[in-house]
Amino acid sequence: MTSTTNKVAIIGLGYVGLPLARLFATKFPVIGFDINKGRVEELRSGVDSTLEVEDHVLQAVLVKDTNMEKGLYCTDQLEDIADCNIYVVTVPTPVDSTNRPILTPLYKASETVGRVLKKGDIVVYESTVYPGVTEEECVPVLERVSGLQFNKDFYVGYSPERINPGDKEHTVEKILKVTSGSTPEIGKIVDDLYASVIEAGTHLAPTIKVAEAAKVIENSQRDINIAFVNELAKIFNLMEIDTHDVLNAAATKWNFLPFKPGLVGGHCIGVDPYYLAQRAQEFGYHPEIILAGRRMNDGMGKYVASEVIKLMVQNDIKIKGSKILFLGITFKENCPDVRNTKAIDVIRDLKEYGTEVTVYDPWASVEEVKEEYGIDMVKKVPNQTYDAVVLAVSHKEYLELNIDQFMNDHGIIYDVKGFLTSDKISGRL
Repeated sequence: MTSTTNKVAIIGLGYVGLPLARLFATKFPVIGFDINKGRVEELRSGVDSTLEVEDHVLQAVLVKDTNMEKGLYCTDQLEDIADCNIYVVTVPTPVDSTNRPILTPLYKASETVGRVLKKGDIVVYESTVYPGVTEEECVPVLERVSGLQFNKDFYVGYSPERINPGDKEHTVEKILKVTSGSTPEIGKIVDDLYASVIEAGTHLAPTIKVAEAAKVIENSQRDINIAFVNELAKIFNLMEIDTHDVLNAAATKWNFLPFKPGLVGGHCIGVDPYYLAQRAQEFGYHPEIILAGRRMNDGMGKYVASEVIKLMVQNDIKIKGSKILFLGITFKENCPDVRNTKAIDVIRDLKEYGTEVTVYDPWASVEEVKEEYGIDMVKKVPNQTYDAVVLAVSHKEYLELNIDQFMNDHGIIYDVKGFLTSDKISGRL
């Protein structure tokens, strides 16, 4: 796999697609395609608002046209990807309001690739899916739109993304990559492609379905483990035992898994278990542990809100009209990603009690939060006092705050993450 024989198109330039495009561009000519014109213009200017790729790193690989030996050209024009022979699809795979998988982005991306697909081309999917989606859902779209025959005229592969948004240590090249192909020969080609840029190495799975299943259980396993400690937090809070102290003590055993309680959202852990559960149900099996874990974690927002209100009542704070400072709305710390954040569950429940909630998050986009959740947040530290402060996300900037300065005389502090150092903390998970 060399830059003289391969031209790679990355379909979708978000949290997953852009870091991958940047990495491939160090060795191959790469065309980054996205239907969002604003996103393309931003990247062409050398700026990444997701903060996944540092601006100087992005600028080092950007090129101004499609005629290059290596480098990255970003576009929203279909004709610019027509002469590529490797297409990598990195679009989101969310769930709907009833937690059923939404495959529409995958269908649309497959239609896009199908319009330019040629004999001998390979389409690699990275989006998280349940076993069978690549060959049973995406391939028929490619065949229908292109008029070509699968495994005769074109081929597919699957290499699940393992991006951890905001993590500057475990970047894409440092995370071992699972690969697969629709034939053994194509599997080897796909594996060689990724191996040429992934420093951590690759693992060639025997089939596409094995690779799909491996990805979807990674996050399901993590979800179940966090659900367990969330349940422990509820139990120990009733017993007036500090959950974090218990976990620290238990962690002294060599094989204890160091999970912590919290709000479990985001584009992977909060979604992937539903993909696996959906597929299991199609085969007549109703998963119990997987869905039980999801129910526990999906209910933590309401639990946190009720605990905050309980503490306020105990401090004789009038709930209706009370003012609450809410710290953090992204789905995780030190990252601007607000997709499927469970902090919003806490905020909405607190508002249902009649409280006035001010959301302060130095990482999140004011415009994105307003568009996605209808909330007016602030980017600067508020200059007033509150009846309650709730820390939902452990952004590093919050360690620099004097939390006590925001408190009214009888105010309370609730620390979801066990992150704050104030001796006035009233409660935490």
